[in-house]
Amino acid sequence: MMRFVLLFVVITSVLADIYMHNPRGSNNRLNEKTQNRANANRLFDSQNNEKGGYNTGDRLDKAAGTNPRLQYSMQYYGSGGGEDETSDLVMEWTNQHGCGDNPVNHCELVVQYMCMDNGTDDTYPQGKPANKASRPVYMRDGTDTQTQGYTGPANNESPADYEKRMKSNRETQITDDRGLHETVWWYDQCKYREANGGLFTADQKLKKDVVGYISATRTRQNPNGQRRGFECPEERDYYPYWLPTLQAENSTESQRTPWIDLAWLGDEAKCDFIQQNSFNQKSRFRCVLSGTRTYGKSINEIDCGKEGGKWVEFNSFLEIIMEAKSESACKDYAKNDDRNNIAWMKLRNDSDLYRCVVQAPLPQCKQAPTTRINHLGNSEIGTEASKLHLALPHFPSKRAKRCVLRIRYNITTMDYNPHITDSRFNNKKDVIENDPEVDVLGNGEPMELALNTAQTGRTFQDRSHVFVILPRTEFMSSRRIHNLNVRGKRGNIVQVYPAVEYDFVPNNLTFGEEDLVHIQWTGSNTHNGDGEGTEGTDRSNFLLMKHSGVNYPKTINESMGFWEGIQSLNHPDALPRDIAIGLATAGFYCGSTNFSTCPNEYSMLNRKGKIDNKMNNAPASYFGHVLKIGRKEKTHYVCTRNNNFSNRGQKGSLSSNSSQVTISTSILLLLIGYFLIRF
Repeated sequence: MMRFVLLFVVITSVLADIYMHNPRGSNNRLNEKTQNRANANRLFDSQNNEKGGYNTGDRLDKAAGTNPRLQYSMQYYGSGGGEDETSDLVMEWTNQHGCGDNPVNHCELVVQYMCMDNGTDDTYPQGKPANKASRPVYMRDGTDTQTQGYTGPANNESPADYEKRMKSNRETQITDDRGLHETVWWYDQCKYREANGGLFTADQKLKKDVVGYISATRTRQNPNGQRRGFECPEERDYYPYWLPTLQAENSTESQRTPWIDLAWLGDEAKCDFIQQNSFNQKSRFRCVLSGTRTYGKSINEIDCGKEGGKWVEFNSFLEIIMEAKSESACKDYAKNDDRNNIAWMKLRNDSDLYRCVVQAPLPQCKQAPTTRINHLGNSEIGTEASKLHLALPHFPSKRAKRCVLRIRYNITTMDYNPHITDSRFNNKKDVIENDPEVDVLGNGEPMELALNTAQTGRTFQDRSHVFVILPRTEFMSSRRIHNLNVRGKRGNIVQVYPAVEYDFVPNNLTFGEEDLVHIQWTGSNTHNGDGEGTEGTDRSNFLLMKHSGVNYPKTINESMGFWEGIQSLNHPDALPRDIAIGLATAGFYCGSTNFSTCPNEYSMLNRKGKIDNKMNNAPASYFGHVLKIGRKEKTHYVCTRNNNFSNRGQKGSLSSNSSQVTISTSILLLLIGYFLIRF
């Protein structure tokens, strides 16, 4: 029996939700017009309130509907290989039941991502026979809110039955119109794998799976093994997980990564343990069977041998550089990368094949932000949400990647020590029990406590929609990029809760004169709620103003003194007036006149039709500009669509000098996102 003492324990109270606001957390939403999400089991187990989350983005001014190419995925330029070439993304979230320096409970948060090659429109799984191989692997938001189909194993399944069942799962059960994060191969392993018998399950009765024993789909928090997407419940509930989280048998074709650790937030005294045990650079073992099905029941080496398997060591990877065919070629990549660990190595120790393997840096590890219980709001800083600066990954291959980000919020009661309480303490009432009665008066008239042992240690989770990480252009080399985005959705404060109203992220951004700022946002056309313009539509724009106390913007002509000299590094032939017009109209006009990435028919001079005064016909999402400001400057700006005095403010200020720039924001825009890489 494997006994595992948890460091990252699963969370408490029924309403201790977590919601990610930047990047936009889905909470399993897709494109619903209703306040409640349609399917809590669509992709993952959030345990959150049905009203939370944001819809996936729309590219244009109409809902994407059943066409995935009309959805908009956020597109960030990645970090470079140099230490000073970070692409900084500010992650913001709210958690309901407290964290950090809070004596009421024990709390930890884990931030992770997984990626794969982005591909092109031709490789998007549309259900054609030629694309059946990519359909069960390709990460996507989908256009239908139903959960992917799955047929599980029977007890004593024969190799022929396994092969037939998995072929049906890959080619029939899994459809291109439904979302997918983890793979069916990963979940089927979980279905076969024996649950870790050393875990504390209190007095919860975990049910046997159809395979004849308690599998890893059963946990204290999920004793009945409810499936959500292809997420493995045991891996979801515990960190660091003791087995490799690889998502495909052969990862070289799609470059499908395992979960990569970005950050762990909790007690800093545990940081050495966390970093030393991160799968980013510490290998994991799994029992590998010979034959058609290469995975089975065993989770330790002794049982693996009895099962007829081999205990195999696996390494994690950020990507595999297929262009590097030798160790010397791999070393050349390593010389130019101060961020990742690049080595000529085996992905698994039962293979003789060496690859040039890129392993991600060790995760950030720091104290979690302090928040009070029963409060889904800002941290102890007072005016700021809980936030974390994330360094987006660097992919030396310079291939675009599609990724998803997740945050898990873990709290546990302090009625027992979560780090030493394991299976030896199961079914012991003196540790904890369901709804115990305590004779507090000492007269035989007990009072019942509201305790659910499935929830006294509990994990909540939110995930982003799929986003894209782009390779940098040559003009961006040796520079730091700051990503300036928009959070929030349409509706008043009551309608959007537990999401938030519109605002910029970050509110205050300081950067050096050689740094760059990428302004970008996404919005939906199906976020119903009160607001300006057409029902359901998110819109943003950016116009300068004299100071933050007024509500009238400057005209483009009045603001040109600011825009002169500012450069767009992703649209280098855009003139200052083009940038200003694109920002003011959310890309409805891509510029004043045409230039290389602004077709003549979309320029203000030649576009047929005019922009609506409420921006109803403007795009909901906008890719924008990577701006180099590079001089002393200060200005204020406003979003004319959403700024509504006494209801909501959407203003910001921007100031810079030769050494740094500070941005306090609300809503900004960029240049047209129609003409980039796939969405």
